[in-house]
Amino acid sequence: MKSFETIKYDIQNMTAVITINRPQVYNALNIQGKLDIISAIKEANKDANVRSIVLAAEGKAFCSGQDLNDRTVDATKGPVDIGHTLETEWNPLIDAIKSSEKIVIAAIQGVAAGAGLSVALACDLKVAAPGVRFISGFSQIGLAPDAGMSFMLVRQMGNTKALEFALLGKPLHSEEMLEYNLLNRIAENPLEEAVKLAGEINNLPPLSVKMVKKNFQFAAEKELGEVLAREKYVQRFLGFSEDYKEGVGAFLGKRKPIFKGN
Repeated sequence: MKSFETIKYDIQNMTAVITINRPQVYNALNIQGKLDIISAIKEANKDANVRSIVLAAEGKAFCSGQDLNDRTVDATKGPVDIGHTLETEWNPLIDAIKSSEKIVIAAIQGVAAGAGLSVALACDLKVAAPGVRFISGFSQIGLAPDAGMSFMLVRQMGNTKALEFALLGKPLHSEEMLEYNLLNRIAENPLEEAVKLAGEINNLPPLSVKMVKKNFQFAAEKELGEVLAREKYVQRFLGFSEDYKEGVGAFLGKRKPIFKGN
């Protein structure tokens, strides 16, 4: 079985369990983290003995998004092309989840923030622990939601509520996410519940599961590619801004940012 640097990969009764294993940074993803998850999803899809995938995480957070300590996105060290980061890292990760022929279930035991929320939303089914916080967070560092978040939130929450959530940065909790139909279930042990749900899917005809997923995606998401392209363009523009540089510097320096609109 293939080994990975930033994740754990295990097969449990025809379910591939992919566990993000960077708890020291609240499972923020660097380049290797994204590549590992993509590779693991592809590995699971090639394995005839795997019928479903669970994406979980170690520690207190599910995923806090981009690792801002990664020099490729640290605007304090010079201009940053975040559009390139999206094109080569985040968008391929979202695409790997979306294009997986096997159902991907998110087991969300802790906070999902930034692009980490995008990853959770991209999964086909979602199980979260009670009271988990879901945070956009992009506008607080001078950016806009990316990795498909714009597409997914607007379609589920409607433009008005999605806009408020994205701009103000106020967390939504599991119970609110369930009301918006952004979660399937709330469970004290989301990983256990996700594996149980995966077991139910594993007993279904694999070709039927594959085609149901494809048909529903076609019905609901046929314009996703256009949204991803727009997000990349906007994020590239914002990534070169002085406000983004200030936002990241304030985040890393644990101070309140002063944005000037430059």
